[in-house]
Amino acid sequence: MKIMNLVSGSSGNSTLVGTGRVNILVDVGVSMKKIEECLNTADHTGADIDAILITHEHIDHVKGLGVFLRKYHIPVYATDATCDAVFRMNSLGRMDRELFRPFRSGDVIQLRDLEITSHPISHDAADPVCYSFTDGEKKACIATDLGYVTNDLIRGLQGCDFMLIEANHDIRMLEVGPYPYPLKQRILSKLGHLSNEAGGAFIRELLNEHVREIRLGHLSKENNLPEIALMTVRQELLGNPYSPDPEELPVFVAGRDAADPLVEL
Repeated sequence: MKIMNLVSGSSGNSTLVGTGRVNILVDVGVSMKKIEECLNTADHTGADIDAILITHEHIDHVKGLGVFLRKYHIPVYATDATCDAVFRMNSLGRMDRELFRPFRSGDVIQLRDLEITSHPISHDAADPVCYSFTDGEKKACIATDLGYVTNDLIRGLQGCDFMLIEANHDIRMLEVGPYPYPLKQRILSKLGHLSNEAGGAFIRELLNEHVREIRLGHLSKENNLPEIALMTVRQELLGNPYSPDPEELPVFVAGRDAADPLVEL
C-alpha cells in the first residue's frame, strides 16, 4: 500500500491512497490544477485516480470536486447526508449524480484489493466520517476534523502503520487570536477540531511497535505553527511504551501547500 499527503490544512485537504491495483483520493479540497501538480510529484495524474472518498462537505475538503468529476467521471463515495449536502453547494457547479455512491457511516467499502472502513466522527457537518485502509497486510488511517475522540474510534484505528492525525490549533494562539468569539467557541467545541494536545493524546492511544510514519494534519494557518504542533505532540508522547524518547518517533507535520514524500508500506 502507498499513501501520500497532497495538501493538508485549514485551507485545503487531499490525500492519495493506493495499491498496485487501485488509486483513490481522500477529499479534493483544493483546485484540480493543484491536485494534478501534487500527483505529478509521484508520477501520477488525475487519470490514474479510480475513485474519490469524501469525509464531509466543508469547502476545504470538496473545493475541486466538481471540476475533477467533469474531467475524469469517476465514482465518489460519501455518506448519504454528505452527498445531499454536496449537491446543495452551488460553488461546485454541475455534477453527475450517477457518479455518487452513498453509504452509511460505519460501512466497509471494497475497492479492488483495498478495504476501506468509514468511521463516524464528531464535527459540525451533515454526517462526517474518517477512514482507515488495509490491503490485508498494512493499515493506514486519515482522521481529521474531529471535535473529540471516542473509544470506538480509537478501537477502529488500532494497528496503523501510517496515520494522518489532526493537530489543528494551539489553544493559546486561538484564544488570543483574531477569530470572533463564536468561531473560537465552535473550534473548541465537541463539533470542532482537535488541539495539538488532543491530537497528541489521540496518537498516543494509536501508537504501536510497527508504526512507520505519523503526519500531523489540518493545521490552522492562523492558530498554529508547525514547530509548535510538533513540540506539543511530542510532549504528549512522553512516557509512551514504545519509545522512551518521542524525538525518535516518526512524527512529521503534513505539508500545507506541497505534497509530502510518497510512503510505501
